[in-house]
Amino acid sequence: MESMFQKVYAIVREIPEGRVTTYGEIACMLGNPRLSRAVGYALHGSPEDPGLPCHRVVNRFGELSRAFEHGGINEQRLLLEGEGVPFTKEGNVDLGQVLWTGAEQERERESE
Repeated sequence: MESMFQKVYAIVREIPEGRVTTYGEIACMLGNPRLSRAVGYALHGSPEDPGLPCHRVVNRFGELSRAFEHGGINEQRLLLEGEGVPFTKEGNVDLGQVLWTGAEQERERESE
């Protein structure tokens, strides 16, 4: 049986380059919107794996993680900027332009 952490990692692996999602969106994809803190905990302790783009997960305001495990908040921003993710003048990710909810993948699966 797949653990909750493994389910979180599977969702994070699907986030397309140049897009981001939130802890809360991942919790909703898991079927329980109250799991956003658990999602954060899973990502904080995630394995260092180049195929696991944890940098693409931000909070509901588009703020970067002060506790970004793999290189810190500056590294998270550099990785996102390298993918073309836009930021607001306040320094948050512009969620209005790049929020990924997983709906695109769901539609693709249904059309197959």
